[in-house]
Amino acid sequence: MEIPTKRQTRHRYPHPPAQLPNWATAQPVYRPRRPTATPLYPVVQHHLETFLTQAAEADPGGYGVPSWVEKDFRAYLQCGILGHGFARARCEDCGHERLIPFSCKGRGICPSCNTRRMAEVAAHLTDNVLPHLPVRQWVLSLPKRLRPFLHHNPDIAGAVLRIFLRAIRTTLCRTSPGAPTDAQLGGISFLHRFGSALNRHFHYHVVVLDGAFSRGPDGEARFHEATRLQPHHWLDLQRVVQRRVLRYFRNRSLLDEADADGMLGWQGSGGFSIDASVRISGEDREGVERLVRYCARPPFALERLHVPDGIASLTSPDVRLLYRFPKPTPDGRTQILLSPPQLLERLAEFVPPPRIHRNRYHGVLAPNARLRPAVVAFGRPQIDAPLGDIEATPPAEGRCEPGRPSASPARIRWAVLLARIYEVLPLLCPSCGGHMKILAFLTDPPVVTAILLHLELPHLPPPTSPARGPPQGDFVFDQTPTIDPAGAQPAPEFIFDQSLPDYFDD
Repeated sequence: MEIPTKRQTRHRYPHPPAQLPNWATAQPVYRPRRPTATPLYPVVQHHLETFLTQAAEADPGGYGVPSWVEKDFRAYLQCGILGHGFARARCEDCGHERLIPFSCKGRGICPSCNTRRMAEVAAHLTDNVLPHLPVRQWVLSLPKRLRPFLHHNPDIAGAVLRIFLRAIRTTLCRTSPGAPTDAQLGGISFLHRFGSALNRHFHYHVVVLDGAFSRGPDGEARFHEATRLQPHHWLDLQRVVQRRVLRYFRNRSLLDEADADGMLGWQGSGGFSIDASVRISGEDREGVERLVRYCARPPFALERLHVPDGIASLTSPDVRLLYRFPKPTPDGRTQILLSPPQLLERLAEFVPPPRIHRNRYHGVLAPNARLRPAVVAFGRPQIDAPLGDIEATPPAEGRCEPGRPSASPARIRWAVLLARIYEVLPLLCPSCGGHMKILAFLTDPPVVTAILLHLELPHLPPPTSPARGPPQGDFVFDQTPTIDPAGAQPAPEFIFDQSLPDYFDD
């Protein structure tokens, strides 16, 4: 998205400016994104069919990539393309119109939809779920030998997460003065299937309230802050988790007895790593939102993908893409070169299966927890105009009534979310500064084509390249027979006696 410099324009909003955050008073001009100008779109456009064909040929069963992965790739090719439909917005003052393309709402490929989901989850958890209490990030990483089990089996991944959470709760109860032994934690877990180097690395990020909650005699929620928690506590927790996880794998015959005992006796941590050094105070709401965004981040960062030869070269199968890492790897690498099929293969591994939640609620923050309403409101100041109630389309001039509440507090309106992320009001008219109103959502192909042709805009979606065959060498294989079929057959080099032995005559 291109954001020009801020300029002063008039605007109206359903609530007084004093009740709005800083981003709501900023007024740069919104410019729709152009997915075809990014390096990822031409890669998927020109190499998807080749990748799917190669995956099907390499699979002994002939199935190739899972159906939900292929669906996510094909949906990305329609994201942000006007030829597949759009919303029509019109300025109420000057009549200026704008076409807003639809998004694919993918779960693993589209950088725009992944970023939107990350920002939406972070905004919802910060504004509506996490109370104004200190939070701490707990990160669990396991040995490479155990990661394939977690990557391919959600039940095993959930069991390891429960072991980790039980150990955290015990540690918080011991380090929180006044906390009873049955006190509960409050946390939100994020299951990551990826590493920062585009590698498969299944690990856990858990945002936990830095303390324990208990129920008082009169039923109210009491918070006991973990003031005694020190670095040596999570080192002890690391050994506890290591022992319990290996015992779980051994009891379910996922590891042999000798292998489990050997991994338990490895030097150091044995591949198990727990870090809890990141702590954010409860009043630092911007810091809490940044932490949740980091935990809910997508597996792929588009700004780190570069094409040394330019985007026009992405149609060639021999092009190489450069992906830079946010930090050096243990072996000192800072970047990696990938061919287009290799990039698509790595992205396909990060698409989560359907009906698998990316974030889960635990303890007193669980949906059916009795203390959840009291915990969510714990220490939270009362506000007259909650962010989720701001109407995306403002009312007429002179009216200052609250907008309709959204169907779910976890869903934030598109215009409000963009204003929160990029500090830009998408329904602000670029001509006069007035507010634009969405008139219709158009998906009928003849109508979409007629409008785009009238506006002299591309009305056909970008074509997808067909699958390419395997690379051929420079030599020509000569299939000319060495024996003349019309001539006499040459005599054999030796004669093999095929007569039956004498004992078969009896």
